Amino acid sequence: MSSSLRRGTLALLLVALLALSPHVRGEKDAELYCGVCRALVDELDWAIKKVDPKKTIQVGSFRISPDGSQKPNEIPYAKSETHLLELFETVCSNMDDYALYVDPETQKKTYMRFAPRDSEKLGSVDFKNFKFDPENSKSLKFVCESILEEYEEEIISLFAHEADHVADKLCNEKSEICDLSRQTPRSDL
Repeated sequence: MSSSLRRGTLALLLVALLALSPHVRGEKDAELYCGVCRALVDELDWAIKKVDPKKTIQVGSFRISPDGSQKPNEIPYAKSETHLLELFETVCSNMDDYALYVDPETQKKTYMRFAPRDSEKLGSVDFKNFKFDPENSKSLKFVCESILEEYEEEIISLFAHEADHVADKLCNEKSEICDLSRQTPRSDL
């Protein structure tokens, strides 16, 4: 066989292998997207809880009422659109503190925080069950930013008006990222 024919065959084989790779075809990793969605909600929830509940922000119009007085509408700052948009600017950088965790008993894979937050202690984290990969860290941040961009309005609405089960409502119901019946993430993210 000539050397140019071998190179051509090798190149064709390489192209075929790349075409069969799920990452090249653009398939989404269900565990990754679902894990990041839940981590995103957890990070936002933690940041919201750090804000003084007495802090408020004025929103809406400042119309003058018939009696000549002006009463601004005040809402809690923590769950305001202004505060949430500020959080959106930095929250995905927290994905550096997450890694793939494999439960030693069930072998179930999830993405979990391995690093303590500002006021938290390290606790009893078993690092041997985490799979640390620098490339994965980049993927987590990219997926987080994609979810924020795609579901910004839903996230703001859920945090502003819902108090319970925001992760389930966003990740399962609104976005269907963690839709357990399909076992695959949405392909249009």
